Parts: sequence; structure tokens; C-alpha cells
Amino acid sequence: MARHSLIVITGPTASGKTGKAVALARALDGEIISADSRQLYRGMDLGTGKDLDEYGEVPYHLIDICPAGYKYNLYEYLRDYAVAYEDVVSRGKQPILCGGTGLYVESVLKGIQLPPVPQNEALRAELATKSLDELTEILKQYKTLRNNSDIDTPQRAIRAIEICVYYHENPHLKVKTEPHPITDALVIGIDIDRDTRRERITARLKARLEAGMVDEVRRLIEGGVAPDDLIYYGLEYKFITRHVIGQLSYDEMFTGLETAIHQFAKRQMTWFRGMERRGTPIHWLPYDLSDEAFVNTVISAR
Repeated sequence: MARHSLIVITGPTASGKTGKAVALARALDGEIISADSRQLYRGMDLGTGKDLDEYGEVPYHLIDICPAGYKYNLYEYLRDYAVAYEDVVSRGKQPILCGGTGLYVESVLKGIQLPPVPQNEALRAELATKSLDELTEILKQYKTLRNNSDIDTPQRAIRAIEICVYYHENPHLKVKTEPHPITDALVIGIDIDRDTRRERITARLKARLEAGMVDEVRRLIEGGVAPDDLIYYGLEYKFITRHVIGQLSYDEMFTGLETAIHQFAKRQMTWFRGMERRGTPIHWLPYDLSDEAFVNTVISAR
């Protein structure tokens, strides 16, 4: 196989991306760069599905790089990805980008460049009393919403508006954000049928709860992370935090969270299909291929 500057392993949650990426890294003397927007945070392990034991001796990057409670953004990810990528390449290793955060994956592939956006305290104060629906309508004035990842909490919506306002007020920065797409990346999607995906999501959720996911959230709160900051991260941390602080019963938490993860996986697939429509070819391979068959198929891909 001709060496690609980047190999991407992506797909919906619970599709088995990490295991496939690790097998490929072993075969190609590669290192994995995470494209997961929540595995960045230290102490948020079970809820983000880090499964660090799965990596074995394979080096990984952009996992556990921020304290829990921090609000990491796309600008920081692209900055840190560039550093990690150059580090991997400088040692003659094959970079493998692995994760299901479509915004991160597509931004890397498109070569998006973003200048830093400072906080606008006056704007934040103005927006602080508005409802999520009102914030969504404001955001729609600036951008087309491809999915609701920007607007699942008021904090995210306010930050998204803050970024849009900054670019609107500084149009000269658009020259600096011209994309430089990667032309020789190989993008592999892990294809899993809806019913199997749903079964795996439910089984994994039960296993993580049994492994102590509620206690993990309690430890984070007891360690000083504000409940609202955990709710900001959505999914497991949103529902379990609301359970821990008494807003949801255990059954309400489980049912709501299970539904939310299924919806999240559906939104991920919508994003990946959108990537294909926007010009990114994704080679879909079955989730149940053996590691050996998966590696051989990727190596033979052109």
C-alpha cells in the first residue's frame, strides 16, 4: 500500500473503532490520534469509553490532555492535532486518526484553520437569560445548523454565537481560515447495522454503569467540578449528573440516557453521510470483520 499521509478510522459510537485502529496501528507501525471530543478530559473515563487497556503498547495522542470541567473547542483541537500529527510523522510513524466526532474528523480532512476567538463577556451577559430555543434562533441567523451539536446546552449555544459574532465583526479573518484539504487521506468507516448498534449501545451502557460510572461522576463533583460543567458535556455526564444531584431517578436516568445515546449515534451517521455528500469519500467496512481481515482490506485499499 502506498503510504497515506493520514488514515482515518471513524464511525458511530459502539461500532468498535478503537480495536480496529489499534490492530491497524500494530500492522503499520502507527500511532493513534484521537478524534473524540470528550476523551480529552482527565478523570472522565467510563463515561467517554476510553478503554485505554485496548491500546496496549500502541501510542495514542489527544486523550487525557485537559482537566474535567474545561470547555475545549475546535480551535484548540486543530492546534493540538497539528502538533500531534507532526510529532508522529517526525518519528516515521503512520498517523491514524480514530474517533467519532464528525466535526473534528471533517475539519482535519478539510484542512480547516481557525484563529483563536476570545471570550465576549458583554455578549455572554446579554445572552445569559435567554432560553435554549431563543439561543438556537439567534445562532440560525449566523449559520446553517447541520445537526444540534452546537445547541444541546445553553453554554454550547452561547459559545457558538460568540464565535459567529467574532467572525462577523472581523471579516478579514476569513482569509486566514481558507481550508487546505488533505488530498491523500484514506478514510475508513466502521459500518454497523442499526439493530446491532442499538444492542451494543444498551449492553455497553449497562456494563459501564455496573463498572462504576455513577461513582465516577460523584468523584468528579466531589473533586470540585461543577455539576453544570459536567452537564455541558452531554450524554452520560448530563444524565448521570442530574441523577447524582437528585433531578432524576436511576430509572429515569437510564431510560433517558439510553435514548439519548441512540439519537447521538443516529446524528453521527447523518454527519458522516453529509461528509460524503460534501466530497469526502468514506470506505465502509463491516464492524464484524476480524482484525486480520480488516487490516488486510485497509492495506489493499487504494
